[in-house]
Amino acid sequence: MAYLAKSLSKLDVGEDWVASAPPGLGKNLFVLSPDQVELAKLLVEMGQSHVFEHWADPGADDDQKKALFEQVARLDTSYPGGLASYIKTARELLADSKAGKNPFDGFTPSVPNGEVLTFGDENFINFEETGVREARKAAFVLVAGGLGERLGYNGIKVALPAETTSGTCFLQHYIESILALQEASCTLAEDGCATQIPFVIMTSDDTHARTLQLLESNGYFGMQPSQVKLLKQEKVACLADNDARLALDPQDNYKIQTKPHGHGDVHALLYSSGLLNLWHDAGMKWVIFFQDTNGLLFKAIPASLGVSAIRQFHVNSLAVPRKAKEAIGGIAKLTHADGRTMVINVEYNQLDPLLRATGYPDGDVNDETGFSPFPGNINQLILELGTYIEELKKTGGAIKEFVNPKYKDASKTSFKSSTRLECMMQDYPKTLPPTARVGFTVMDAWVAYAPVKNNPEDAAKVPKGNPYHSATSGEMAIYQANSLILRKAGAQVDDPVTQVFNGQEVEVWPRIVWKPKWGLTFSDVRRNVSSSCSVSQKSTLLLNGCDIFIEELSLDGALIINAGEDAEVTVKARVENKGWILESVDYKDTSVPEEIRIRGFRIDKVEHLEKTFDGPGKFCLEV
Repeated sequence: MAYLAKSLSKLDVGEDWVASAPPGLGKNLFVLSPDQVELAKLLVEMGQSHVFEHWADPGADDDQKKALFEQVARLDTSYPGGLASYIKTARELLADSKAGKNPFDGFTPSVPNGEVLTFGDENFINFEETGVREARKAAFVLVAGGLGERLGYNGIKVALPAETTSGTCFLQHYIESILALQEASCTLAEDGCATQIPFVIMTSDDTHARTLQLLESNGYFGMQPSQVKLLKQEKVACLADNDARLALDPQDNYKIQTKPHGHGDVHALLYSSGLLNLWHDAGMKWVIFFQDTNGLLFKAIPASLGVSAIRQFHVNSLAVPRKAKEAIGGIAKLTHADGRTMVINVEYNQLDPLLRATGYPDGDVNDETGFSPFPGNINQLILELGTYIEELKKTGGAIKEFVNPKYKDASKTSFKSSTRLECMMQDYPKTLPPTARVGFTVMDAWVAYAPVKNNPEDAAKVPKGNPYHSATSGEMAIYQANSLILRKAGAQVDDPVTQVFNGQEVEVWPRIVWKPKWGLTFSDVRRNVSSSCSVSQKSTLLLNGCDIFIEELSLDGALIINAGEDAEVTVKARVENKGWILESVDYKDTSVPEEIRIRGFRIDKVEHLEKTFDGPGKFCLEV
């Protein structure tokens, strides 16, 4: 013991502590650095002595022992309040879970204030114009920490084509949409605006390198690299039991099992990065959060940002009409018996029983509109930057967490597998004071919400009439939205036909796709298309450029128009050809690329007309 005490004196560890240390740890203390010994003491104090039960004698596995503490150090520094705070919170939440405590106990729900928009009417157009003006004072944050494995796609989700007519991936579409907003907003500015809209992408260990490679290999899709910032999310420790004992990796006793903490980490990452203050000092006013595979979102963002500006919302949740009891969270105002209030997303399986328990005997029911009065949350948020910074100063970016253990039996004494604390981006308003102006903007799902998150097999099991949320339905939703927008602008667009791909019955509209800079807003589309435009159901129309004006067009086939930045193209044409045909693909046919077979179809480009106008100058396409 005297020799050991002498060896450990430089580590500031007393003999009493050494004597009481777990055996596996005590005999290995001199292998560790002073900082690692402090972490070891922290683990013991937090009831984590089991971590050292399987430690070999000194001289064996020493590198693995040090690697464990490198991992513990990362877990400690990446969580607000450190590992001690994580375990303390976990014990409290696990105790509540075991007791069956209702997180909304004492709260009564009601419908909060919000704006319900109808796409294309004058009210919508006014909000859209305001939103475009405000865009130069906005920063965009993409939450993209996940792989596409759930989709049956092994790449990162943002690399997946949003639609296969142009082959544009989600990340390219998002960047081009932000750049279109940037240009349009600066054009409307009266101060010679040269703003570059900041764009942050939250990545993870799984996606960081591949996201960076996608950006670099494509020249950041036209965005300045200085505009883009990647913030990597760390994972959190898994928990083995109700005492919040850290779960060791089943394959490695010198490694703690970890899992993602949830997209709520984006708030802590933004706070710790210092970006929020930089944006505020640069005159920014809004932070817009969105998720990785919703190809319709930017059709809704300008008007929603306009709502935030005009209604002076501190928090604006984008939402869609929601059927009662539909499997999508509802946005509700919750008022506690003690007077506390918050406007928050309430998961669908919690909303109905909460309503029944608070004086609504029928629970969540549709009103005279045919929808629930509680709009469906789509996890896209617009936050006012100043109040956001002030709130994060109080919380350090920490978001109210939850735990969802899967118990082995009704005794709730053991788990089927390890669990962990989770947090959600949309739970940010839970800590806001009652004075905060928290609202929502509702738009029809056809123009705002078509997430791609289910693989073909799961999508095919969705009850008839409910959204598939697959790569198949996501692509078809883009064609539907563009077709309906052209109709509202005065064009004649044929009705869709019904087809089945990968077991999913979908409406197939004309395959109409345009670059964001051609039709950023409804006003842009209405200006660029006349009523003398007709598109048949079998047709494909691809518009690559900004100044393409369709004065007269009869299209029954496939037409591609490419216009350079300085080219102005007027279209007066009648185009007929065999077009592009959708061919069914078997999802299980592994000879077909993943991004194609998860859709259940490929495009056979039988015949098309393609015209390119590089400019500068004015051109007319006459056929």
